[in-house]
Amino acid sequence: MKLLNKFLRYFSISEIILWCISIAFIIVPYLVFDSQNFGIMLVSLLGVTAIVFIAKGNPFGQLMMMVFGIVYAILSYEMKYYGEMITYAGMTVPMALSSLISWLKNPFEKDKLEVEIATLTKKDYILTLVFAVIVTVIFHFVLKFFGTANIVVSTISITTSFIAVFLTYKRSEFFALGYLLNDIVLIVLWVMACYTDIKYVSVVSSFVAFMFMDSYTFINWSRIKRKQQKAVRKSAENTYI
Repeated sequence: MKLLNKFLRYFSISEIILWCISIAFIIVPYLVFDSQNFGIMLVSLLGVTAIVFIAKGNPFGQLMMMVFGIVYAILSYEMKYYGEMITYAGMTVPMALSSLISWLKNPFEKDKLEVEIATLTKKDYILTLVFAVIVTVIFHFVLKFFGTANIVVSTISITTSFIAVFLTYKRSEFFALGYLLNDIVLIVLWVMACYTDIKYVSVVSSFVAFMFMDSYTFINWSRIKRKQQKAVRKSAENTYI
């Protein structure tokens, strides 16, 4: 009971409501279209819960994202979406680990539950663009070699995934926009899968829930960043006085 009360106090009412709506978006389609595949629902619930913590800048969200990435990679392999499998197993999971370490090393005012949000430099923007192009080209040929289904959409997914995970590591609020774009790409990808098997409607619905959660994440990180910058300025003024 104490743990539940602590959980409820940590999140705002709006965050709890948004999380509950996202959960409903996942569970209902699962019960209607794919009640026999418990794994799809489990990985989706894990993913959306990870985003709730990430939206708060909590490093625990990155740990959950690592588990989500492993399970999602397995699901993608079963659908022969090798692009998604390679992206999550070879990029998202390792980058989530790097982000976890980065977030733990950079807490805001020694608060382990909130990462210090950084401001990107011109160099960061250039590196993001250059690395994104390199990763996209390399993975495109890898996907082509493995005969990946829907290779164009899968390649675009790699680009948006890399931008998202790299900016997560850099502790920029713009990582959420990268994930938002990736959600849209994945919605298209799994809609195509629905033509093969209607059960994947539940996966589509899950990424719709992720899309709304990632939108909130960007909004909340922008708010947290302004709060942190204000606190830093106030601290500097007090020190000067």
